[in-house]
Amino acid sequence: MKRAHIFFVSLLLLCIGCKDDTKNSALNLDHIAIDPIFERFDKDLAQTSPDNLGQLKAKYPYLYPESVADSVWQRRMQDTLQLSISKEVAQLFPDLETEKEGLTQLYKHIKYYFPKTRIPKTVTLAAEVDYAYRVVLADSLLLIGLQNYLGPDHKFYQGLPRYVAQELDKKYLLPDVAGTFAKQWISMGGRRFLDQIIGYGKELYLKQKLLPQSPPHDLMHYTEAQWQWAQANEEQIWRYFIERELLYSTDKNLERRFLAPAPFSKFQLELDSESPGKTGRYMGWQIVNAFMEKNDLSLQDLLQLPADEIFKRANYKPRR
Repeated sequence: MKRAHIFFVSLLLLCIGCKDDTKNSALNLDHIAIDPIFERFDKDLAQTSPDNLGQLKAKYPYLYPESVADSVWQRRMQDTLQLSISKEVAQLFPDLETEKEGLTQLYKHIKYYFPKTRIPKTVTLAAEVDYAYRVVLADSLLLIGLQNYLGPDHKFYQGLPRYVAQELDKKYLLPDVAGTFAKQWISMGGRRFLDQIIGYGKELYLKQKLLPQSPPHDLMHYTEAQWQWAQANEEQIWRYFIERELLYSTDKNLERRFLAPAPFSKFQLELDSESPGKTGRYMGWQIVNAFMEKNDLSLQDLLQLPADEIFKRANYKPRR
């Protein structure tokens, strides 16, 4: 009888978790039992000799296409750049315990809000720097390239634009993983600037729910100074968008000017050099925040709403 009671309570708690609690950032997730699998291909690769390549292929068959000859992989294992990358990754990520704890909490939040989501096997890699693909989610696998998180001043990133290197920091690993999941559930849809900023606003709002302990500037890949600038100039940014009638514009250049990663936003004003990039994403997040503060909706319902309805019901007023 006692065991049946425990099962019923657990089932009830799980159902409650399916509903959502967007107003509460300190969720009790003790009832969510998960046992995520973490595998360090980067470490196994560094510790395996070319003669024992077969062991790696047997453990990680999905990383070794049959169309590529073993000799190619064996040469790569002895390549001086690969050896240097493996060494640098091992120094900064010797055990991954902190990252595993953070990822486990992230996965619990994902199961809370999206109970049907399958938690993937997490595999860490160490290969050539490819900052465009820091995290890849492929069905039951989540691949994390640790070589993309060595710190903005690392020697591997010499020659990269500063705004790109700034994002190659281990503090952005969890936000990147959360963002990779978020993109599964959000349709950016629509060619208008309003559609795009609301789409990014949804993504950032969702990342905040999945990583409630992360500072908001980390979720934006901003420094604290960049975040403070955006907050201090929120009213001016909004006035600029309104006065130039940008919200309903389909000008493709607006993405480059205000949404894409960049050294600064392109207002074509003197303040450009002071501004961070992606200010359009920041404004979209503030609109979504304003909407959720005024409306009692589940996270799933929010993600399905069109931009026009969110904007209308948000009654957004920029901070002064």
